[in-house]
Amino acid sequence: MARPAPTHPLRRTATVVATLSVAALALAGCGSSSGSEANGGAGSGKCGTTDKTTLTVGLFGTFGYKENGLYDAYEKRCPNITIKQDVVEQSADYWTRLKTRLASGSGLDDVQAIEIGFVADVVKNHASQFVNWNDVPQAADLKAEFYPWKWQQASNSSGTTTVGLGTDIGPEAMCYRKDLLEKAGLPSDPTTLAQQWSTWDGFFASAKQYADSTSKQAGSAFLDSPASVFSTAVYQGTTAYAKDDGSPDVESSDGVQNAWKLATEAAADKYTAGLEQFSPAWNKAFAGGAFATLACPTWMMGYIQGQAGDDASGTWDIAPVLPGGATNWGGSWLGVPTKAQHKAAAIAFVEWLSAKQQQVAMWTSKKQGGHFPSNSQAAADPAVSQATNSYFNDAPSGQIFGKIASEMKIPPIGLYDTQIQAAMTKELINVATKGTSPDKAWTDALAAVKQITG
Repeated sequence: MARPAPTHPLRRTATVVATLSVAALALAGCGSSSGSEANGGAGSGKCGTTDKTTLTVGLFGTFGYKENGLYDAYEKRCPNITIKQDVVEQSADYWTRLKTRLASGSGLDDVQAIEIGFVADVVKNHASQFVNWNDVPQAADLKAEFYPWKWQQASNSSGTTTVGLGTDIGPEAMCYRKDLLEKAGLPSDPTTLAQQWSTWDGFFASAKQYADSTSKQAGSAFLDSPASVFSTAVYQGTTAYAKDDGSPDVESSDGVQNAWKLATEAAADKYTAGLEQFSPAWNKAFAGGAFATLACPTWMMGYIQGQAGDDASGTWDIAPVLPGGATNWGGSWLGVPTKAQHKAAAIAFVEWLSAKQQQVAMWTSKKQGGHFPSNSQAAADPAVSQATNSYFNDAPSGQIFGKIASEMKIPPIGLYDTQIQAAMTKELINVATKGTSPDKAWTDALAAVKQITG
């Protein structure tokens, strides 16, 4: 999640998360295929301990594990284990608290979530305080389950230390309101849009047609926010906010330069509703039809369902394309602090939770929240690759996002990605809503970035 404003995690904080089907729950409860389980699990048996144990799991926002029944499934599998969540709503608040606890060495949960905007910091500054997944039994088997880039993002440059196992990832497509495009006289079938929107030029041609339409819904814009363009295009460069070594780099980044050019064009030409993503106004705008399209990492599907509501089911669809090329936006990891009270049991639980069956179950929940697997074996499973989403006009979501996941460009990530993106998108909103010139906004954004990075 990576990287909206730091007050909003790349988690589905307002998502509608449904109960898993009976079949999926049964599958989830069958146990992991990971090497450590095949080897008897961490510690004592498959549960890591035979003692009666309460595992605490530190999370931000809504991960969906409890809501989708995975804790219940694990407690049936390991009757001596009770799972207790420790949730902070916003990722920035969670990260502040986690750093404080890491500094003091106390108050840490047995399992701690690590958001993509902060994983580089954990790897660089706190790796010794987390279990190294390269040192657990059958580490090679574990590593083989994940997309290589997902494993690497939680690892040091030499690959000898890995601080967490992946939860989800965020391959991006474009979500859109069929009814709003049709009212404006634009095509609305995904195949046509995939052809027209394969490039940013083609996407902006549709934006202009929508803006010029005399039949569109009154007050409706083509895009929600310039952030939909910027936060997508920035990851289509060789670099985004950081160099290969993780040090911040904005001014010379090809990803930033191209994304800024595209986003300021969208803002200045009034193609966007000028909304700040994840703000109350943006949330409210989903139900009112204030915009027709937005960049759509998989987790955004759950967010749309939560904000637009059941009445909008079937009006939304997914174009199987991202203008300019496939990228990832979001995702997290689960780590185990070395000072966890129940370390062996926590290791066993994280291995199980991140294994193929459980990641398949999360994606195939009845009302799909968009938890696309970071476990590549899960992503290839027919239950994932053949999944459709009824809310989005029965879009073949598994096929769409699976293809994008296999093609994604993954630039380096750094310590300040989340904060830098927030600073850049704030200035883009000023271009869209206050008429600030792109040049002044750029200067102001760079000044803010300098304050962030020092």
